[in-house]
Amino acid sequence: MGRKLHKRPAKRLKAKRITKQLDEIFEDVKEENRQKLENQAVDYDLPGNAQFYCVECAKYCISEKALEDHKKSRPHRRKVKQLESGEKPYTIEESERAGNMGSYT
Repeated sequence: MGRKLHKRPAKRLKAKRITKQLDEIFEDVKEENRQKLENQAVDYDLPGNAQFYCVECAKYCISEKALEDHKKSRPHRRKVKQLESGEKPYTIEESERAGNMGSYT
């Protein structure tokens, strides 16, 4: 019997595009975490051997030129603007209270 094909191939590929959420990136942008991410050890399994990393977008680039081009792009500028907006991300406790799961005291 052959394998079953998906009716919507885009749904099958959706897992490839999963990135970090804004609250996770908010922690990475802090100075002590930023230094660790920008100066990673060489990893041959990642694009650009993990040497060219955009902290704001949580994205590896293949070369220095690609990283510079990425930082000029519209999606990068939008992400930076979201992070600089000053809104702190929700905590787990706040999200539980919003879902009527936590205590209100």
